[in-house]
Amino acid sequence: MTNDHRTFLATAVRAAHAAGKIQQFYVDGDLEIDTKSNETDLVTHADKLCEERIREIILSEHPEHVVYGEEGGQDGESRWRWIVDPIDGTTNYAQGFPFYCVSIGLEIDGVMEVGVVFDSAHNDLFTAVRGEGAYLNGAPINVSSEPELIKTVLATGFAYSEDVISENIEIFARVHPKVRSVRRPGAAALDLCYVACGRLDGFWELKLNAWDVAAGWLIIQEAGGTVTGPAGEPYSFDSRVVVATNGHIHLKLVNLLGLAQLHDDKQATA
Repeated sequence: MTNDHRTFLATAVRAAHAAGKIQQFYVDGDLEIDTKSNETDLVTHADKLCEERIREIILSEHPEHVVYGEEGGQDGESRWRWIVDPIDGTTNYAQGFPFYCVSIGLEIDGVMEVGVVFDSAHNDLFTAVRGEGAYLNGAPINVSSEPELIKTVLATGFAYSEDVISENIEIFARVHPKVRSVRRPGAAALDLCYVACGRLDGFWELKLNAWDVAAGWLIIQEAGGTVTGPAGEPYSFDSRVVVATNGHIHLKLVNLLGLAQLHDDKQATA
């Protein structure tokens, strides 16, 4: 790990812990819940405060960098871009359901280099630096070794638009009989980390944003897993679908999901 990467990781951890403190301070208080794209797409006062604090810490330590956050967007350009979800799983958070996190990823020259996901409800800190492995509370983690789909436990999530929900319900119904079980916890960044540490064997979701995936993507890769788009092609933030697994079941899950046509349609219209 270079000195720069060590410094960036320390910044991300400080920012994540600071956001986690805000989350826990407000979790039983007045969250001032509002909506964004529709009545099911929530944002709370804590989301905004967490992102403000994360931005403050990052930019005070690295003023030449930029932050791309779910609530505040991105101002300016830089080769160092921090991709931030201040509370992934806001609906869970607002409901008092303890499955939510803060997600912070650092992209350098278009490549994810540092990822931190902090589950403040359980004090679980997932971290990764490219080429250095993935860790949970300082201990190395690895994906599961299960090769048989029928023995796997997967997770998925549902976007806020009705048409995408309907599409994924059809996929869910196709997948569920072929695996041990499918969960729908409601926080994609944490789902990805659960794949990284073997609590889940795989995950898929449609229409995620960069801030949902950035940190968890790197954490899974560093834990030995595989993250792709719908046809098994390399994942990018432009992908409409993310498929993340332990690697052993990846092609089987890609084929079962039957989403390759999405990639082919996109390529045809590019």
